[in-house]
Amino acid sequence: MKTIAVIGSGSWGVALSIHLASMGHNVKIWSFDAEEARLINEEKKCKFLPMAVIPNNIICRNDFKEVIEGADFILHVTPSKFTRNIVKQYKEFVDCDKQPIIVCSKGIEKDTALTLDEVIKQEIPNARVGALSGPSHAEEVSIAVPTVLVSASKDEEVRKLVQDTFMNEKMRVYTSEDIKGVELGGALKNIIAFCAGVAAGLGYGDNTFAALITRGLTEIRRLGTKLGAESNTLYGLSGLGDLIVTCLSEHSRNRKAGKLIGQGKSIEETKQEVGMTIESIDNIEVAKHLSEKLSVSMPIVDAVYDILYNGLDPKEAVRILMTRDKKMED
Repeated sequence: MKTIAVIGSGSWGVALSIHLASMGHNVKIWSFDAEEARLINEEKKCKFLPMAVIPNNIICRNDFKEVIEGADFILHVTPSKFTRNIVKQYKEFVDCDKQPIIVCSKGIEKDTALTLDEVIKQEIPNARVGALSGPSHAEEVSIAVPTVLVSASKDEEVRKLVQDTFMNEKMRVYTSEDIKGVELGGALKNIIAFCAGVAAGLGYGDNTFAALITRGLTEIRRLGTKLGAESNTLYGLSGLGDLIVTCLSEHSRNRKAGKLIGQGKSIEETKQEVGMTIESIDNIEVAKHLSEKLSVSMPIVDAVYDILYNGLDPKEAVRILMTRDKKMED
C-alpha cells in the first residue's frame, strides 16, 4: 500500500482520495482552509460531496511539509488559476527523484498559455510530471460509480505507477504518452460544456447538444493539434469522453454556469450560485487568445467569449452560429 499526498481539498481532490483510501492506501490531503480540514478529520465529510463518507485512512492538514513528507507521489488538484502560486509554496518539500507530481486539475494558465504540467516543470525543473484525466464527476467517483481515466506522462514509470495505484474493479485506467493532448482535452472541453449549458438555459434540445459536442470537438482538435496534441488523444477518453460527460451532466459546474447565463443571470450571480471554481470562465480568454494567435477558426469559443465579455445576447449568439457562411464539414 502507498501513501499519497493530495494538494487540494475540493470535490475532485477528495473524491480521488476516497477512491485511493478504499483500496487501502493512506492519503494525506492539503487544504488552505482550517474548517475544511476539521470537517474531513472530525466529521468525515466534505462540504462539496454530501453523499460521500471520508474513510479513516484519510487525514487533512494545512501544512504542505506534513502532507508531502513520506508520500510516494503527489496529486495536484487545485484550480488552474492558483496552480503556479501553490506550487511555489510546496516545491521545497518535493523529492523530485522519488515523488512524481500528477496533475489532476483541468485548465490552462492565463498569462502564459501553458498547460499545468508545463507550469509545474517551470517551477520545479527536475520534477517528474504526469496527468490524470478523463470523463469523471467527483460526485460519482466518491460513491464508487465505475469510471475510466487516462494516466499520461512522457515518463513510462510515472504513468504506470498511477495506473497500478488507481486501477481496480471500480476504476479502469489507460496510459498515454501524450500529456499535452490529455491536458488540452480536459481544459478546452469546459468551454464547450459552458455553451451546452447556455443552450439548456435557452430551452434547446438534443439536436442542439449533439451539434455542440460534434462541432465543439472539431474546435478542440483544431487548436489542440496546433499546440502539439495528437488527434487520437482528443478523440479519446480525455477529449471526446470528457466532453460528452461535461456537456450532458447536471453534475457539471461548467454546464450549470452556462445554463444560468442562458437564463439571464450575470457572471457574478452565476459564480455565486455555482459556489465552486468555473474553469470555463477562467480559461475562455486564453483559448480566445490562442485561437487568434494561431489563426484557428473557433466560432463556438468566439460566441462564448462574446457572451461573457462583450454582452452578446445568448439567443443572438445562436443565430450568428447558425447563419455563418456555408461550408463543407471538416
